[in-house]
Amino acid sequence: MKVSSVSEMRSLDRTAVEQYGIKEELLMENAGQAAYFVIHTRFGVEGKRFVVFSGAGNNGGDGFVIARKLHSNGAAVTIFLLGDKGKYKGAAKLNVDIVSRLSIPMFEVDSAGPIRTEVLHADGIVDAIFGTGLVREVAGVYRDIMELINQSGKTVFSVDIPSGVNGDTGQVMGTAVRADYTVTFGLPKVGNVLYPGFQLCGEQYVTHISFPPQMIEAAGLKMELTPFTPLPPRDPEAHKGSVGQVLFIAGAASYFGAPFLSALSFLKAGGGYSRLAAPASMIPFIAEMGAEIVFLPQKETDEGSISLENKTALLGVADQMDMVVLGPGVSLNEETGRLIRELVREIPKPVLIDGDGISAVSADLDILSAREHATVLTPHPGEMSRITQMSVKEIISNKIKSVQETARRLNAVLVLKGAHSLIGFPDQRVLVNMSGNPGMATAGSGDVLTGTIAAMSGLGLGVEAAVAKGVFIHGLAGDLAARALGEDGITARDILSHLPGAVKLDREGVGEASYRRYQGIQVM
Repeated sequence: MKVSSVSEMRSLDRTAVEQYGIKEELLMENAGQAAYFVIHTRFGVEGKRFVVFSGAGNNGGDGFVIARKLHSNGAAVTIFLLGDKGKYKGAAKLNVDIVSRLSIPMFEVDSAGPIRTEVLHADGIVDAIFGTGLVREVAGVYRDIMELINQSGKTVFSVDIPSGVNGDTGQVMGTAVRADYTVTFGLPKVGNVLYPGFQLCGEQYVTHISFPPQMIEAAGLKMELTPFTPLPPRDPEAHKGSVGQVLFIAGAASYFGAPFLSALSFLKAGGGYSRLAAPASMIPFIAEMGAEIVFLPQKETDEGSISLENKTALLGVADQMDMVVLGPGVSLNEETGRLIRELVREIPKPVLIDGDGISAVSADLDILSAREHATVLTPHPGEMSRITQMSVKEIISNKIKSVQETARRLNAVLVLKGAHSLIGFPDQRVLVNMSGNPGMATAGSGDVLTGTIAAMSGLGLGVEAAVAKGVFIHGLAGDLAARALGEDGITARDILSHLPGAVKLDREGVGEASYRRYQGIQVM
C-alpha cells in the first residue's frame, strides 16, 4: 500500500477533481460516509450521544458529514465549532449549511470549560479539528479542547489523522488527540504510519474515496508499506554453497556478541555458508557458541581489533563470496577503520555495512557513492547522525526526507533502524516496515538483522528485495519471541532463535496475509 505526504495528497485531490471530474463535495461525502461506517460497525450509533469537534478547514467539513449521518441514523449529536461558521468554503461550507438546517445543536467554542459537561456525558467523540495540514504547535483553546478529549475517557474517532499529529512526520505538535479509531482518506499519510503518530491513531482504516487505482498506485508516489515478496522455493538439491556464501568481517576485543550474532543469524535465517573473519584471540570463545560458523582467524592490532595486514587475504576470500558484511563490533580503532574503508572501496561484491563499519566509512563517504556494486547501510539514528552530520533530533523529526536524501547521495540501500524501520533506495523510494516490537530495543538486535538480510540474499532475492524481506523477517522473529516470552527481557539471542520459525511462517503459514496484518491499516 502506498503512503503519501500531505502535499502529495493535495495533488491527488486536485487530480481527482480536475482530471476525473470527481467533485470535492463527493470526495467529502465519501470520506464522511467511510468514517460513519467505522463508527456504526465498531461502536454503534442508534441511541448514543456524540460530540463532533469541527475545525475551520475541510477536516471540519468531514466532521459535518459524519454528524449528519449520525443524526439521521438515530444518534444524539452536538457539534462544537473551533472556528468562524461564516468562513467555511467550498464543500465544507455546503455541509455546514446542510447541518445548520437540521435539528443538530451547533455552537462556536472559544474555551473548554463550558463544554466539559457535554463532553463527559457523550458516548463517543469525533475529532475533526485539524487533519493533516497542521504545521504549527497546538496552543490556546485547541490545546485545551484536545486535552479535554484525552481526559474524557470516551471512545474517540479521528478524521484522517489525530489532531495534533504532523501528517508528514508523525511528530506531535505540542499535544495531540489519542484516538481509538482513525479513518484516513485516499492513502495513509506518513504521520499515520510513523511513531509516535501511529500509536495515537488506534485502530486504522483507509478509504480511497473513489480515487481510481492508477492514482493510488502511481509510480510517482515513492513511499509505501513493505510489500509482500515471496521467497524463492528452496531447491531440493540445494547445498551449503548454493544458498548463500557470506563473509562477516567483525569483532574486536570485548565485542564477542556482534560477530557471533551476525554470522549465526545468517545460518538461522536460511543461509548456507557463513565465514567469520575475526581477531584470532577471540575465535576459540566464539566457536564455543557457534560451531556451525567457519572461522578465519585474523592478525590483530595492539588493541585487539582486526589489523590492516589482513587486507590482501580478506580481498581474496571476499572475491569468492556472494556478499560481504563489514563492521559488527570491529571497534573504532583507527587502523581497523582504514581497513574497512579500503575493503569497501575494493571489494567487487555487494557489501552490507553495519555498526562500527558505518563509523569507519563516515570518514570518507565518497567511497560509497563510487562503488559499482550494491551497498547496504543499516544505521540506527546515532550512526545516521555520523553519516549525515545532522543531529539525531533533526533526523527523528523528518525521517523520510533524511533517508531519501542520504540513500540518493550515497547510492546505497539504507535501513534506518527503529520503530517501523525505514528502507530507502537510491531512486528515493522508501519502504516502511511494520513488523517488530519495543522489546527488540536490545543490544545485538541489529547484528541479528545484518545476518538476516544477508540470508535473504543467499536464498535468491535481489539485494533490494533481500533488504526489505530481511527487515520484515527480523521483526517477525522479534514478534514471535515477544509472544513466547513477553517484550520485557527479550535478548538478541531470543530473536535469533526465532528466525527459523519466522521464515517458516513467511513461507507456509502466514505469507501475504502477514503483510496485510502488519500493515496495520485496513482498506475499506
